[in-house]
Amino acid sequence: MKIEFAPSNVPLPRRLQTAAVMQWVFSFLALAPCCCVLFFIFLFTRFWLVSVLYAIWWFIDWDTPSQGGRRVNFLCNLAVWRHMRDYFPVQLVKTADLDPRKNYVFGFHPHGILVAGAFINFCTLSTGFHSLYPGLTPYLLMLPLWFRAPFFRDYIMYAGLIPSDKDSASYMLCQPRGGNVVVIAVGGAPEALDARPGAYTLLLANKKGFVKLAMEHGASLVPVFSFGENEVFNQVDNSRGTWLRWIQERLQRMMGISLPLFHARGVFQYSFGVMPFRKPIHTVVGKPIVVEKNEKPSDEELDALHEHYMDELSKLFEEHKSKYGVPEERHLSFV
Repeated sequence: MKIEFAPSNVPLPRRLQTAAVMQWVFSFLALAPCCCVLFFIFLFTRFWLVSVLYAIWWFIDWDTPSQGGRRVNFLCNLAVWRHMRDYFPVQLVKTADLDPRKNYVFGFHPHGILVAGAFINFCTLSTGFHSLYPGLTPYLLMLPLWFRAPFFRDYIMYAGLIPSDKDSASYMLCQPRGGNVVVIAVGGAPEALDARPGAYTLLLANKKGFVKLAMEHGASLVPVFSFGENEVFNQVDNSRGTWLRWIQERLQRMMGISLPLFHARGVFQYSFGVMPFRKPIHTVVGKPIVVEKNEKPSDEELDALHEHYMDELSKLFEEHKSKYGVPEERHLSFV
């Protein structure tokens, strides 16, 4: 394989963009296990007091992730996130006003490999969420497993991430003042196994928990489609029925996280690596679906709203696909 090396005269802004994305990829792929290892290394060295004091703090702070986390807007507004935004680049597209007196459930599609669009748009201030939707605060849901990693849990809470369990989401939607947005990557970890360029298949047909959550709290449902989310990484062929897919699906059931074998480009060369491609991501936020509060919805009511949501998501995709390079003959499919 011929390796295409990066030119030596890359402008400084592009170098900063690459560095910003590199630290983010490292955070998602390696920071959590590194934090766990560091915690135990400290515990058995002369720095044992650091681990002991953190363990005490962890015990005291145990419920914080499920009670809104600990967002720090100063950290969400650092220049590093603007460099990361410009790497792809990423754009947040508004299609309708949202009432800040209400709470919302955003269904984010597709999951992609590392949910880059969701993180940049809803965990940083770089794409102008707060100016587009004044009075609203987004909270992106992340697998609870990551909140069990010492030190790392604090890092992700500072960005407004909360665990993807019902209690955490319900806590935000129960707030009477309104203005809270729970962002759910509905396809979850299993959908990442199908994330590759040109893929428009969503794991949604049997995903009704987020719809029921919205009904129980009377929170409006908002479909969100992130064009380009699947374009930033390639993935090793893992078609359904192959031995690789069989292993990945079983590991996902056991561990709760999927392990897609993805690849794209490197830092100093463009032929291989785990850095995403520089492909534009346009995250389009649709119109709200008004949901009446119903703490015990029947199966028929749940199915009807779920069907309505899928119709609105398909309509959103069809209305905007031509703007963002999706061929006219391509349509969403749900499994």
